Amino acid sequence: MILNIRTVINIRYASIRELDISNGEGIGIALFVQGCHFHCHNCFNPDTWNFNGGKEWTQEVEDKFIELANKPYIKRISILGGEPLAAENLNDVAHLVCRINKTYNAQQYMGDANDDNHNILIKNPDKNRILYPQKTIWLYTGYTWGELFMYDDEINKFPNYLRKDNMEFYTKRQQIIKQCNVVVDGIYIDSQRDITLKWRGSGNQRVIDVQESIRKGEVVLWTN
Repeated sequence: MILNIRTVINIRYASIRELDISNGEGIGIALFVQGCHFHCHNCFNPDTWNFNGGKEWTQEVEDKFIELANKPYIKRISILGGEPLAAENLNDVAHLVCRINKTYNAQQYMGDANDDNHNILIKNPDKNRILYPQKTIWLYTGYTWGELFMYDDEINKFPNYLRKDNMEFYTKRQQIIKQCNVVVDGIYIDSQRDITLKWRGSGNQRVIDVQESIRKGEVVLWTN
């Protein structure tokens, strides 16, 4: 479970779209977080690479972003960047996806049982997932599904001096992904650029149904 605790805000953001039709299904809003380590060749948004660039993400900005979705025609909230799952952004992105689910998808909220909203958790752990959310959450990441959900033998390949930090980040990334409906995975590869693809820029990237993929233990593509 994601702990809904945050004492310091570290994340910065590049921009917010109040009406977004290109980064997910239907009409939504989109947050472009600041900072990325991937630096894809011919990235469409290189201004988001610098973690110190962009604008300050404050509690006031977050409140306004959450409120933007409070319209009946907004069906989706997309988080992209930059890299939302960069180590520097993990705590604040985790906090944000928890807050989105608590605000708009309360019946299906998957939070920490010790927080003030424990009474709205699903009681049956086998059904502890977002089934019919009021606002779907889409997240774009340069990490692949295989990197986000590695097997134990792959994790054990990390050198001992790297394993602790990598495991902490790995766990947090999984916690965030499990709160989402759709993940678009993989870095942008310019040689595979394809303008006919929906919701992604290159052929290697996949639009993944998170909850079905977790349930089945294999990648299931979003087909809605």
